[in-house]
Amino acid sequence: MMKLIKIHVLVLVVVFALGATDCYKPVTNSGLPKHIKTVAVPAFQFEARGARYRVASRFTDAMIKEVIKRGRGLKVQGSRDGADAAIEGNIRNFSFSGVLLDREGRARVYEVTITSAVTVVDLKRNKVIYDNQNFVFRDSFEFSEDPRSFFNEEDPAVERMARAFAESVVSTITNGIGVRKKKGK
Repeated sequence: MMKLIKIHVLVLVVVFALGATDCYKPVTNSGLPKHIKTVAVPAFQFEARGARYRVASRFTDAMIKEVIKRGRGLKVQGSRDGADAAIEGNIRNFSFSGVLLDREGRARVYEVTITSAVTVVDLKRNKVIYDNQNFVFRDSFEFSEDPRSFFNEEDPAVERMARAFAESVVSTITNGIGVRKKKGK
């Protein structure tokens, strides 16, 4: 009986392993052209109405940190001078609305929607390699039930939004570019 169970398990493992080989394709490169070693991330422009103090710089800083973290050895700088590529961003709309209320009817969870234009330019070949003029990012954030601590949480909430936005943009750029190239061949 044990021998029969072992054979069934072995057959299942082999069948599963053979069937799963096409399903899992690890991401081994960034999708950016090989000659790009230095990326410029100039300060993001902020067109959104009602923008808070330093929001644009927080989004730029988050983008720089995310490229450093996930860029697999890419050097990052603020200026286009001497860079191989540039990631340029323009925050067009920044809105939030309450989606979950507490017992007193105050918004506790907010949905944040950020609409931006993101362009990656290959500066060496003078060519746009990624362009999305309507990059929409949505996420929700929770605030404390205590209204006195609301303003204390605003800065960390903006930091979390900037970090999540940067993760989304960098993931789209590094994973999306390679996918589009393969489909176009």
